[in-house]
Amino acid sequence: MIQTRSAGERIFNVVNIAVMGLLGFSCLYPLWYALCLSISDKSAANSGLVTFYPIGFTLISYREIMKDIMFFNSFWISIQRTALGTAATIAALVTMAYPLSKHKRDFRPRGVMMWVVIFCMLFNGGTIPWYITVKNYGLIDSIWALVLGGSLPVFNLILMVNFFRAIPKDLEEAAVVDGAGPWKILFMVVVPCSIPVIATIVLFTGVYHWNEFFQGLVLTTNESRYPLQTYIQQLVVNIQASTLSKDMIENLFKLSNKSLNAAKVFIAMIPMLVVYPFLQRYFISGIMLGAVKE
Repeated sequence: MIQTRSAGERIFNVVNIAVMGLLGFSCLYPLWYALCLSISDKSAANSGLVTFYPIGFTLISYREIMKDIMFFNSFWISIQRTALGTAATIAALVTMAYPLSKHKRDFRPRGVMMWVVIFCMLFNGGTIPWYITVKNYGLIDSIWALVLGGSLPVFNLILMVNFFRAIPKDLEEAAVVDGAGPWKILFMVVVPCSIPVIATIVLFTGVYHWNEFFQGLVLTTNESRYPLQTYIQQLVVNIQASTLSKDMIENLFKLSNKSLNAAKVFIAMIPMLVVYPFLQRYFISGIMLGAVKE
């Protein structure tokens, strides 16, 4: 049976498509603009002529990046931070969310612990106490200062707790009958059933660690230890002529700082663009199943 759409429905669909198109354009245009700016020549980049397409195609910015040891050093530090930070966050969340998902009769401190973590989420201690704490632990200029500082995001903890509560209790009861203990139940039953929410949190955490720059700026005193986003942020704020080598001085009339920084920003976005499609299919189910309490 063919259903005839009313005029109101057709208007709604047109408006909906237009709004979603604008939102999609607003998300994709910065990426496209960075690419166009990175492959445009110096005069076009500095004069602001680049908008929707590159002007004076050149790859000199990318050739210069290949010579920038600091860029690749920061890139490697960000890879380490993202990998270690995501692993630490997932380990902390899984081991904490499992007991908190239990009933009070099974885990009596549950109520107190939930109030503690929610209190810490609502009332932050501030930058100075946070810095002093990290310094007293001797983590300044260490990769672990960037990894451990945000390894227990409360919002993600609540998502995982609610997801664990939605897992049928019969699965755990069957594992208990087979002689499984709490740790075996967690890693052999609960975790395999929680792949959607774990993949969603991996995406959240990976993006956070890859894009975060403030902690690297505060907790790192040596520029050689900067993560990638802190390194790029410093380039945008302070364009240091001292970083130019003799070869770069020869290309000074061809190379623009705007196009060079745009090329670095574009390269920095590529890892997240590559990873996201593999985790995107878990995203909606992980959010929906973990966001509503039964």
